[in-house]
Amino acid sequence: MEGMTRQSTSDAVDPLGWRLVLGVLVTHVPVGSLTDAARVATAAVDAAGAEGPGHLTAELFADRVVLRLQDVAVGDVTATDVALARRITDALGGIGSATVAGDAVAPQTLEIAIDASDIARVRPFWQAVTGYVDEPHPADLPPNALSDPLRRSPTIWFQQMDPPRGGRNRIHLDVDVPPERVAARMAAALAAGGRLVSDAAAPSFWVLADPEGNEACLCTWQGRD
Repeated sequence: MEGMTRQSTSDAVDPLGWRLVLGVLVTHVPVGSLTDAARVATAAVDAAGAEGPGHLTAELFADRVVLRLQDVAVGDVTATDVALARRITDALGGIGSATVAGDAVAPQTLEIAIDASDIARVRPFWQAVTGYVDEPHPADLPPNALSDPLRRSPTIWFQQMDPPRGGRNRIHLDVDVPPERVAARMAAALAAGGRLVSDAAAPSFWVLADPEGNEACLCTWQGRD
């Protein structure tokens, strides 16, 4: 991240209402209609200017605009993205406020992790069946990861299983959320019948399991610098 740590990136963008989630800066801008959403998206694009392409994406909904910043060419956040977050936030001052604090809809990213004894053998199947591509991806993921070329669906990555491990599922979900969201999300999962399998890697991730033992991880950027 051009000499920036995840901590320094988070320190720079959190006060602006953005969050660092799996190598992407994300913010939600509340709006009252799709018309308002279009105005917010236009203002963000105008603020990004010539540096927007390859960095800024926007999703429009009737109640919010979801803005994301990442250097697509490197698959991670750069100093340019942090600067763009500042410019966009300033530009939205008279239209809407970038925010994730107190929002019931958390900014998050979903990953699919596949355990494999022979990654080179199984990876081509998953690439073929999904139509995913070899694109740069966040440094938090291994180099074997596959990406949706439209960046809409979860990244798929492969975890070396050596030796084979019995008694557990071979595919699990990783859910990346801002650090302040973990406690509430974990409490909800436990209240829904889940259990904590391991917190040995916290605060990078916590391993949870459903009542039948299927696993999922709650992940953050913390502990990865």
